[in-house]
Amino acid sequence: MAPTPIEWMKSGEAADYLGITTRTLYKFIDEGKLPGYRVGRVIRLKASDVEAFVETLRIEPGTLEHLHPEV
Repeated sequence: MAPTPIEWMKSGEAADYLGITTRTLYKFIDEGKLPGYRVGRVIRLKASDVEAFVETLRIEPGTLEHLHPEV
């Protein structure tokens, strides 16, 4: 059985998908928040890593009470 091919995203595609600038994307990669891969002279991201990163950003219910205090 052949291994499943990796679905790669270009930096710009990943940034657009996340709704951020490529500069912010590179910052996340540099800080270790999102894995990036150098393929030749370009940086690529695995689509599965980008999806996993999105899941780490999920807001847990009950953690935003400070943003809508009862008056």
